[in-house]
This record gives sequence, structure tokens and C-alpha cells, in this order.
Amino acid sequence: MDLLEYQGKQLFARHGIPVPDGRPARTVDEAVSAAKEVGFPCAVKAQVKIGGRGKAGGIKIAKDEDEARAAADAILGMDIKGFTVHELWIEGASQIESEYYASIVFDRGAKAPLVMLSTQGGMDIEEVAETNPSAIATLHVDPLLGFQDFHGRRLAFDAGVDADLVRPVGAFLHKLYGTFVSEEAMLVEVNPLIVTPERSVAALDAKVTLDDNALFRHPDNAELRDPSDEDPQEQMAKERGLTFVKLDGDIGILGNGAGLVMSTLDVVAQFGGAPANFLDAGGGSKAEAITSAVEVILSNENVKAVLFNIFGGITRCDEVANGLIEAFKQLDPQVPFVVRLDGTNDVQGREILAAASLPNVHTAATMDEAAQKVVALAKGEEV
Repeated sequence: MDLLEYQGKQLFARHGIPVPDGRPARTVDEAVSAAKEVGFPCAVKAQVKIGGRGKAGGIKIAKDEDEARAAADAILGMDIKGFTVHELWIEGASQIESEYYASIVFDRGAKAPLVMLSTQGGMDIEEVAETNPSAIATLHVDPLLGFQDFHGRRLAFDAGVDADLVRPVGAFLHKLYGTFVSEEAMLVEVNPLIVTPERSVAALDAKVTLDDNALFRHPDNAELRDPSDEDPQEQMAKERGLTFVKLDGDIGILGNGAGLVMSTLDVVAQFGGAPANFLDAGGGSKAEAITSAVEVILSNENVKAVLFNIFGGITRCDEVANGLIEAFKQLDPQVPFVVRLDGTNDVQGREILAAASLPNVHTAATMDEAAQKVVALAKGEEV
């Protein structure tokens, strides 16, 4: 779950990370009131979950009340890379001597948090990595050992931080790591991490991604979720208790068990198809769950064919067949289906489907055969 900048800063503040004083606002009047509270000059900042706000005109400095009102009026409702601005963050202007970059991301390959630090803040880190990779100091932290003082010093020295800032930057990184672990985040990024004329450091921006699977342990963070920001299809699947990820292809996929679904995606791709989703109906899938799953898959207008790949263990193939029949009664699908049933009650399941004579439903004995058929059908070919 991605947070808005001000939400990330509020989270940072709870962990003692220095951030400029600010207030959220959803209307022009609220923005003006907030500007009076934080004082002038102040920054009026668009709150959207995308980068490049400054270049798009989503950040303006206001020197007085009139400028704050004009800035808020101009930014609210603005479109920034497809995101409409509904909220603002009014923040006291900061004196900036230099800008750094700091982030912590969970590196799945290394199975450990990766801490990054660079003195080239205020710009896209991807650009820095491409043009001057040596400018980014990196360090994997052993999750059992945690972030230690010497980690901060090493990163600061490797990044070329000024000598008098080694300890302040190290302390900042220590608190940032504490936030990362305590809030069960997948990413915390500060760009820029500013150095003030007084040689102190503060987070001028905040990009935070929290682990959705851990939100039940963090009710305060869970309340920050905004369903309107989520993909409607993924939101529909979540409401139905389905494990679902939307993809860019045109072949709907349903299987039971994450491993089977992943291998189905691979086999479909191997035969030249493009999966439209990952959908794990889970073990013991009943007819109601199958109907819900079909509804979610077909809610994507890009889907041209659907593949059911079921290996019956806990899941009974006859239940899946009955669920598919019920789905056809309720939804009247207009795209072809390929069904592969194997395992518990597979014979009964195939008999049920044969007796139902569902329109445009094809069966397959193996995963390869099913993948070949569904790819051909998605391309409009006969099978």
C-alpha cells in the first residue's frame, strides 16, 4: 500500500525523523488556513502517488495569503500523469544547503533490507544509477543484526558525505531503518534528504510503501487505505476473498494453488499467450467461489479467453464444474473457456460439464493442451 507524502511524513515523525512542519488540506480555504498556521513563505504541494510533481507544476511556493490561495486553487484538480489532485500538503518553506538521497527497500533476492545513500538527491535515482552508479552507496543489513552505527558511517563515507554530517546522516538512517522495520514497510524513500545551513538534516519528501499483508498488525496504517486509488478489478477480488493480481494480457487464468497458477502463467506465455491475471481460487473451492472468480475475470474487458486449470486435492473437480455451470447461468460469458480438470472427482467433473453442454467451453487433458487451446482461442483461431 502506497502512502501519500504527508502520510509518510506523519509516519516518519512518529519515529523521531525530522520533517518540516505542515498541514493537509482538501479545499482552498483549508489550504489558506494551514498556510497561516505554518507561516510564510510556505510550500503548497500536490498529494498524488506519482513522482514528477514539481516539473508538472504541482509544487508552488507562496509568500503570502494571496499567493497561497492562488497556488491551492491552481493545484487542486490538476492532472499529474493521470492522477487527479484531491489533497494538498501545506509545509513551511525550508532553507536548503544541499540535497541527498536515502532509501531502504526489501531486496527479495538477498532476503534482506537494502539501504541506499547518495549525495545526488533531488533527482531521479534511476538517472543517477544509470549515469553515475558509483554515486550511490549501498549496504544490505542482516535482519537479525539490525542497523548498527557503523553501517551509517560506512554508507556516509562511501557516498562522500561531508565529514561533519557523517554522524547526523548515520543517525537519520538509523531512524529510517527503525521506521522500515517497525511499520513493516517494503520501501521508505527520502528524496531529497536536505541539509540545512545549520548543518542539520530533514526529510523534505517521503515515499512509503507498506506491506499489505501486515496491515492487520497496524490498524492505524490500515485506516490510510483509499479504495478509490486501487484497481477496481483487484478491489472486487479482495471483497470476494480471492487472491488476485491484474496483468496486462488478454487470457484470464484461474487455478487452485499459487504454484499451479504460476506455472499456468508460464505455460501460457510459453505458447505465445499473454495472461490477463493471476487468480488463485484456493483449496477447497466451492461453487460460489468459482462463480465469484469468473465474475472477477470477466470484469476485465480485455479478456478474450479464459483458462481453468484445476488439480483436485482438497478441491473437488465436480464442485468446480458446478461452479462454472452456475457462473454461465448468472453471467452469460461471451468469451471461450478452456477447462482442464484433474484429481479428486475429475471424471465426475468432466461428466457434469459434458452433460451441461455449455456454449464455447472446451476441455483439455493436460496443461500443455489447455494452454495451446486457450492461446489459439484468444487469437480467434479454431481448436
